[in-house]
Amino acid sequence: MSSHTNGPGDALRSRAAANGASSKTLIPTNSVTTKDGVVKVRIDPTLMVADVVKQLVANLQIKQPPSNFALRDDDDELVTNENLRRMIRSKAKLKLVNSAAVEAQEIYEKLQLREEKSYRLALFSLQRYLREEDFANEFLKRDGVHVLVDVITTSHGNTLAYALTAMKNLMDLEYGWATLDSSFIFRVVQIIAAPQSLINVCRPATAILKRLVEADPASAPGPLVASSSRAPPVAPPGSVYRYGFDVVFEEMRKEPGLLETVVSRLGTADTALVLNSVMLINSLLAHATDTWWEVFISQLERLNTRKAIIRLMSSHTVEDLTSCVLDFQGNIARVIYRKKTTLVEPDVEETHATALDYIWTNSRLQVETAPDGATLKWRQLGFASENLSHEFTEVGILGLDCLKHFVQSDPDFFSKVVQEQNSRSPQRRCPLARASNEVVELLSEYWGVLAPGYATSPVFQPFFLNFYKVHALATNFFLQMWNESGAAIGDFSRVIALVRSQVKVALRQEHLRPWHEMEQDFSECEYRGVRDRQMKELEDEDDLPSKIPVRNLRAKLYKESKEFVRQQRIHCLLQGSWFLNAVPISAPTSRRLARQWPIYASRQYLKHLHTLTASPSSQLRSGLEDLPEHFDLALITEIAYSELRPGRQTARRDSGHVASKETADFIQALTEIGLKNQVARYPVGWAAGPPPTNNDFFFSDLYDPQ
Repeated sequence: MSSHTNGPGDALRSRAAANGASSKTLIPTNSVTTKDGVVKVRIDPTLMVADVVKQLVANLQIKQPPSNFALRDDDDELVTNENLRRMIRSKAKLKLVNSAAVEAQEIYEKLQLREEKSYRLALFSLQRYLREEDFANEFLKRDGVHVLVDVITTSHGNTLAYALTAMKNLMDLEYGWATLDSSFIFRVVQIIAAPQSLINVCRPATAILKRLVEADPASAPGPLVASSSRAPPVAPPGSVYRYGFDVVFEEMRKEPGLLETVVSRLGTADTALVLNSVMLINSLLAHATDTWWEVFISQLERLNTRKAIIRLMSSHTVEDLTSCVLDFQGNIARVIYRKKTTLVEPDVEETHATALDYIWTNSRLQVETAPDGATLKWRQLGFASENLSHEFTEVGILGLDCLKHFVQSDPDFFSKVVQEQNSRSPQRRCPLARASNEVVELLSEYWGVLAPGYATSPVFQPFFLNFYKVHALATNFFLQMWNESGAAIGDFSRVIALVRSQVKVALRQEHLRPWHEMEQDFSECEYRGVRDRQMKELEDEDDLPSKIPVRNLRAKLYKESKEFVRQQRIHCLLQGSWFLNAVPISAPTSRRLARQWPIYASRQYLKHLHTLTASPSSQLRSGLEDLPEHFDLALITEIAYSELRPGRQTARRDSGHVASKETADFIQALTEIGLKNQVARYPVGWAAGPPPTNNDFFFSDLYDPQ
């Protein structure tokens, strides 16, 4: 490294110059600002940053040890071994500043003194510096978490916003904040729940609560320690993965207005706050435990959270927000599946009994007695028996919820229908309750909610999020077809087939069609037209894909195909690729012709993208040696290249959906190919024989068509 000050004279040779290289012609000149002025230097790009600092300190005859100093550019980006060559090549203006250890000590002392001006400035700097792991480690050594918690507990306004942002950035680390206790969590809950809280306060507070929800023992990297044979695993001592849903929800219950406030913020104009709010809701949905699952889901339903999310589908186009909405969609699918597989037990669960009482009361029927003395109550509503646990076996509490919402949508209509049906002869009555359950099954089949590994859609599904309303429309359609066709009890399956056909028509392309068109498809159809279309469909239909074993196999193959594509996308990111760095059309012709091509590759742990502006003919080595420029993946809000979008989506910790239509189509194609190969192995016409009469048997080898 050679250098000279603004004054005359003294030039100091670099190692490269000492070896005879002409550094002045080959190495650009950088300026370095110190407390005594500005010096011009030529930095040997083969040096490590520590060596550069050491030479600077020696050349400038600074008395303090080199370990007290570091280099930053004009934007306060820390100069590291990874970006040093970029800084040299771009002739960046550098500053000789305090090292991470010195800066951490000074900020720590200012936070303790609480002198107003320096205190707020220290917090402002802290939120930025804590993004740098070296500084964060030095801050943690000084028990900085304790000081930061104290600031958050006692501050308000912008000071509180700075402190919360600093804590949020610190919590990006996988260590160092395991001492946060319930009082801190409750303080964050109070901050979020307060309607008067500033937007710049709510954003980091919401992100902190989300991080705490996700920091449960089951998410901890590495081996877990089981507390007992029955209890869930716990994180090792000192791990930050000691919080999770239950710990956070216990504090949330102390502030009943929290969820209502979070949901209300989905309608604000601040996209960042909306994004944080949706991500918090998604984390709560994804990590909810059995202990509070039903309570939490009931609160979300009461607050019309799905309706608020549906509004976002048409009002925002930011990619990360779109991604979060799709994640919410997938979480709701898992909620629906869980409800569908949870038994209705009115003798055990008070909420089940209450829902059934509501349905019966609004029927305005009287309990009757059959000629044989048996009680006729639920059979008057269209159930096949009085055993409701058995009646809801296939659709669980999802079926109960759907029937309850059907009644709530128009109690007078419900009463009128059941009373009118009960005035008919038993063979001519429409079994409304049984029809309701069949419609639940049809909709679950249509949207693929038949297995835990729900195949999430890459497009918005507003009709799906309105499951209860669509169920009500389809159930009314069943009733209409029953009446118009003059059906009897033996025609039940025929009418259900008509509903299945209409569901496919009414719910098509739901990401493009408005709600009122779908309503019209259900309400403005005549029996004859629906029947004619359905008969034509039956002529071309192959019922094999609808068989339960085939559906289950498809779900399994879909998960395998999705993981295969995910690993492929990650591999592509790690390998890197070329992309056109387009120049605006408005640029001069000479600039438009001089196009350049950056190459991107993902860093270890998928936290950064590395880039280098170069011509497409440039020869680059594998690895990151030739890619000194990089930026944080977390800072990306939108991606223009669809080669990149699926790869970046796989790097997100909290995402479970497919990022693009192209990727979804690829996964679906792999799934269908695998399905056809599997099905083709077995001869047509195979049928299962009767079950064994005893246990004295064994399984033969699987049939091999070869």
